[in-house]
Amino acid sequence: MSRWTELAAHLARVNRVGAGTKVGIFATTPSVLDAVAAFVDEVYRLGGVPQVIMSEERYDQSALAHADAEVLRAPAPLELASMEWADVHVSFRGMEPPADEIDGARLSMQREGKGLVSTARWQGTRWTLVRIPSAEWAELIGTTAERLEAEFFAGTLADWDAHRARLERLCAHLDGASTVRIVDTDTDLRLDCRGRTWVPFAGEANLPDGEVATAPREDGVEGHIAFPGSFWFGGARITDLRLEFAGGAVVAATAAEGADFVERVLTAPGARRVGELGIGTNPNMRTMTGDLLLDEKILGTVHIALGRSYPQCGGRNESAIHWDIVKDLRASGRLEVDGVALIDGETYDPLLAEEGAASASPADGRS
Repeated sequence: MSRWTELAAHLARVNRVGAGTKVGIFATTPSVLDAVAAFVDEVYRLGGVPQVIMSEERYDQSALAHADAEVLRAPAPLELASMEWADVHVSFRGMEPPADEIDGARLSMQREGKGLVSTARWQGTRWTLVRIPSAEWAELIGTTAERLEAEFFAGTLADWDAHRARLERLCAHLDGASTVRIVDTDTDLRLDCRGRTWVPFAGEANLPDGEVATAPREDGVEGHIAFPGSFWFGGARITDLRLEFAGGAVVAATAAEGADFVERVLTAPGARRVGELGIGTNPNMRTMTGDLLLDEKILGTVHIALGRSYPQCGGRNESAIHWDIVKDLRASGRLEVDGVALIDGETYDPLLAEEGAASASPADGRS
């Protein structure tokens, strides 16, 4: 069995694909078509009805260059129709380097339309997003394609039943927590999680996967947090982002690069509040890539998401935006839960770490 076939079987199983299941499939670049082909074959084998949309991300550049504001802000009609038709949605998203020059204001308009499609996905379908690395992205961040591919499959084709059992124990521990504190250089952020539920993510909604998350109280985030280095969101490169919170909302945001884009994102309704607090738990993911869907799973990282919260966690913040921002704590940071360290640099509490992962050097393999 090829690794793509094994992945296809996993996707069909976790999304309960069977006879008559309508499955909408997005492919964002030709580099993911081997994965798409294996999944289409599996859906047909199980009696489902797959429909593939080539939602090629490079065409977004044409929209940014020429479309008016009304078109940019509108959800793509065929993508939205697919979400309304489908029982199950799976997106295969290739990691393609972004354009060199991007108008931050127009890109933030485009994100509004994409956010409406995303909202339709999580409200109306069983779904999984699959983020697939590429040789071009490896070159962009100065690593090898073989390394990213090896981490992708190790972090995707895992023993998810065993991992989920560990995460459920961790969530049961965190459900009683009041305050989570993130401490590092130029970072001291407190998040009030009283009364909120922690949920495990173990191979269903995102691949690669492995995290636990909650929705902090909407007015309960105070302090500041710095995200050194560069990462990408919606095609925009953001470098050395720093956010300051008061009363639960972002009151100041700076960045060495991408500051105009950040400010535009923050103008969206609900985008200044934290909708998610997540902790990465996948020991097979090691390399910080600048791609949020991968980096948020790395054991030894923490992330916040501005915007839409998870209702299943008790969150009440509504927004078309859900922007995950990842902080790597493996060098010198600390994550405390009611004053007790869960992550302290290279040390992880046994509740968080896989067996043997705590003794491995988290700095190994970072880019």
